[in-house]
Amino acid sequence: MSDTDLSSRRVLAVVTNYGVEQDELVVPVERLRADGATVDVAAVDDAPIETLVGDKDPGRTVQPTTTLGAVDPDAYDLLLVPGGTLNADSLRLQGEAVSLVRAFASSGRPVAAICHGPWLLVEAGLVQGKRLTSYPSLTTDVRNAGGTWVDEEVVADDAGGFRLVTSRTPDDLDAFVREIGAALSVTV
Repeated sequence: MSDTDLSSRRVLAVVTNYGVEQDELVVPVERLRADGATVDVAAVDDAPIETLVGDKDPGRTVQPTTTLGAVDPDAYDLLLVPGGTLNADSLRLQGEAVSLVRAFASSGRPVAAICHGPWLLVEAGLVQGKRLTSYPSLTTDVRNAGGTWVDEEVVADDAGGFRLVTSRTPDDLDAFVREIGAALSVTV
């Protein structure tokens, strides 16, 4: 992916077991691992994760490495929230996922969310005063939650005491993963 050495970094991806957009999970996980990061994928339970392509076609099956309930958020440097309409809508109803994103934000560690992933941040009350992007259908939700929605491939915002990295769709994955690497490079 790049010349970035992330061998001392740990990333946690949070998903449900059905409906995550394949590339929004698989591409960042594979690229971050290629750069040396340890990446765990936490799902609601330990059953295989059934990804989708375009919210409708079956994608790859991914085995979670842990569950939302078993995760120690203090063990990670960055939280990754992939999208997929079904995944994101269900994930925001998982109290453990909401607690995890709040733990990262309150400790000042970065959160990266793509496509419908920012729904979790809306649910957690973390977009107030933030500038971010997402899949366009979340525009009203973001604005109603006090955020400023913009139509850009990637946005990094440090307001509110934590870095939030957001992107719109799988088309933005190169910029999204590059910005995640930058966020991990400055995390202490």
